Amino acid sequence: MKSPHVAAFFLAVPLLFSAGCASPHRYAYMPPPPPQPPYSSVPPLIEQASREGFRIGSDAGLRDAYRGAGYQPRRDRAFHDTPGYDPAFGPYGPYRDAFRNAYLQGYDRGFYRR
Repeated sequence: MKSPHVAAFFLAVPLLFSAGCASPHRYAYMPPPPPQPPYSSVPPLIEQASREGFRIGSDAGLRDAYRGAGYQPRRDRAFHDTPGYDPAFGPYGPYRDAFRNAYLQGYDRGFYRR
């Protein structure tokens, strides 16, 4: 006479092994994405423009504040001429825009002595 537990065991074993195989989901190994480039990498053109624009703008702002000329950052010749451009770094348009933005920030800091 067979034990009812033995019969149940032999019926349950095939169900356990087939349950994992009957899954409709297929999983594939996906490698992790490549690392992102550092966000602090600034092109040399923009770095040069920002450095020069801020330096020249802060000097001009300090000069205008000392003379009592009033806040006039866009009247300075350097704002329009954007000195320090080197064609070896790249196109002029991005340099001009970065220079003028940094110039205005520098002028503000120099004029208000912040």
